[in-house]
Amino acid sequence: MSGENISFARTSGGIPVLVEKIPGSESAGYMVGVRTGSRDESKDVMGISHLLEHVVFRETENYTSYQMSKVMEGAGGEMNAFTGREMTAFFAVTIKETKDIAKNAVADVVAAPLIKEDGTEMEKKIVIQELSMIENEPEMYIQDLFLSNMWRGHPLSQDEGGKIDIVKGLDHNDLRKYYEERYGAPNLCVFAAGDVDKKNVLSWAEENFDPLSGKMNIKRERPSVPKASYSFTKNKSEHYHAAMGFPAYDPDHPDRVPLMILSAIIGSGTSSRLFQEVREKKALVYSVYNKVEQHSDAGIMYTTLSSTEENLIEAIETTAKVYADIRDNGLEKEELRRTKNLLKGAIVRSMESTDRHLYRLGIEYLLSGKYQTMSERLKGISDVSEEDVMRVAGDVIKGSTLNVSVLGRKNKDIEKFNVSRLDL
Repeated sequence: MSGENISFARTSGGIPVLVEKIPGSESAGYMVGVRTGSRDESKDVMGISHLLEHVVFRETENYTSYQMSKVMEGAGGEMNAFTGREMTAFFAVTIKETKDIAKNAVADVVAAPLIKEDGTEMEKKIVIQELSMIENEPEMYIQDLFLSNMWRGHPLSQDEGGKIDIVKGLDHNDLRKYYEERYGAPNLCVFAAGDVDKKNVLSWAEENFDPLSGKMNIKRERPSVPKASYSFTKNKSEHYHAAMGFPAYDPDHPDRVPLMILSAIIGSGTSSRLFQEVREKKALVYSVYNKVEQHSDAGIMYTTLSSTEENLIEAIETTAKVYADIRDNGLEKEELRRTKNLLKGAIVRSMESTDRHLYRLGIEYLLSGKYQTMSERLKGISDVSEEDVMRVAGDVIKGSTLNVSVLGRKNKDIEKFNVSRLDL
């Protein structure tokens, strides 16, 4: 798919290169995505993708981590990385005058990390602290628990950080082997956005990444559609957190945009149905929102909420009634128009930074192998009809596939809650 400011090419070695030139931009960003994540890990190395993401910053052929920090900050920029279930990505953004520094830094951590024993042991300590912290942040932890419950029995259930006891046992030799297997064609993609030149980016990618000899072409198996399920995890927090939702569509599905609109009607913003019904009218929760999460071959639509012990079950039941009402009774007057504008506004505002352009371009291509300009995305939203949204509601909102996960203190009624009692 072509766009007015996005160009696509491949290096001589076959690596995809996507460049989005932003007119008038005063910054430039570069990102390398590696098509490997927690779903691609064997059970004995769960967490290795995330640990490796940390360790490559410790020392490269040209920089220590401290030297790199000084160089990047001195260039007016920042550098970071993230690990997901299906990808690991490294990026840097600077002012346009120092963009070569951003390019060099990204190339260094991806193509020339040293992966030493001392750096690995230091980063293991940091990662273990991070994993412990997540378990003590229930707003984040409930989402990990829900995804593990939804995709139970499939590698997609493996969260990005891995397990503490497994991470403790990994060493620099494990990381070096994993790096040499995965970090190279056919698993690399290169992205650039802002004040960037497509020919320059292509030659940079060819020079730095074509020589990498990743040996493994990662194969994945599509998950089966999960059946209804309930899971409870004990936690010391006095507040309860829940996530509930349904398997939905992958990024290639023709109804992925109506799905996004349906999700927003249900629970995006303070005028959404969930916010009004569960919080404003009944005061059952402090927070509640709906979202769509997609993987390359699967997707989910789900709600997260936080509530007190005495209100949790009613909050879950009320959320289920909101699902059923929109599926069975349709949309309210002006609801579709308002929600389309809400989503368009969010897209336009988010695209005011080079970082967001870079992130959106990378995520979209790594998940689907496609990309869209902003105008194409906005048109896709405009083209959705009420009939489209209702078709998706009937297809996705089903009691037979509803999954619910709860995190909180021990309580017999909550622990033994049966999702079949929900009227879906």
